[in-house]
Amino acid sequence: MTTLRLLSFNIQVGIHTRSLEDFLRNSWQHLWPCDRRFATLQRIAEFLRGFDIVGLQEVDGGGARSHYVIQTEYLARQADFPFWHNQVNRRLGQLALHSNGLLSRLPPSSVYTTPLPGIPGRGALMARFGDGDASLLVIVLHLALGNRVRARQLDFIAEHIRGLSHVVVMGDLNCGSRAPELRRFLSRTGLRDPQPRAPTFPSWKPRRKLDHILVSPGIQVNWFRAFDFICSDHLPIGAEVKVPIHTLAMAA
Repeated sequence: MTTLRLLSFNIQVGIHTRSLEDFLRNSWQHLWPCDRRFATLQRIAEFLRGFDIVGLQEVDGGGARSHYVIQTEYLARQADFPFWHNQVNRRLGQLALHSNGLLSRLPPSSVYTTPLPGIPGRGALMARFGDGDASLLVIVLHLALGNRVRARQLDFIAEHIRGLSHVVVMGDLNCGSRAPELRRFLSRTGLRDPQPRAPTFPSWKPRRKLDHILVSPGIQVNWFRAFDFICSDHLPIGAEVKVPIHTLAMAA
């Protein structure tokens, strides 16, 4: 068995947000550069050090608003992750490159990215660890706001993981555990939500669970929680899992 600490975090492109007032006052930073962003990213990087595989959403992939810094790479270097991958899903010229990100202390055997159904701008980042039947597939998602489009996106992912034994799906799914489209997805795939009641949004007064880590039945969950780390408008959500695969090895 291999024990891994997983984290999913919508980092809101490094905008410092601890209250509704921050959320409104700093909204201009979604489009324009701000030097304070680096202090927020550094704080996030320190938090990420305690994890083995991290899925990121709302990352900037090197646009002008982030001073042309690929935030996934920046966090990987600051938090000493040897492996990282950035998936750009939507470009606003050179101003903003909306992305998903993956950080890992394990070497992935392959990384695959694909757009999701619906209006262009949403994607899935899939990383495989190990080979063949003795492998783990980790999928990072940031789903659409509309429930019909989300249903199509989840159906799309369900087809990709059909027949696989060890799968983790994590990200900002923009819906709660009781949403019909997510319940259908869990029913189709056999994945489970270890803790349906762990609200993550808004971070300063969480009422809704929009962020999820879903696992295959064969993956043991030691603990699962939403962290009281108020930095973005979402709280990070994490889990320690045991994967029945012996071929995974951490990078030296």
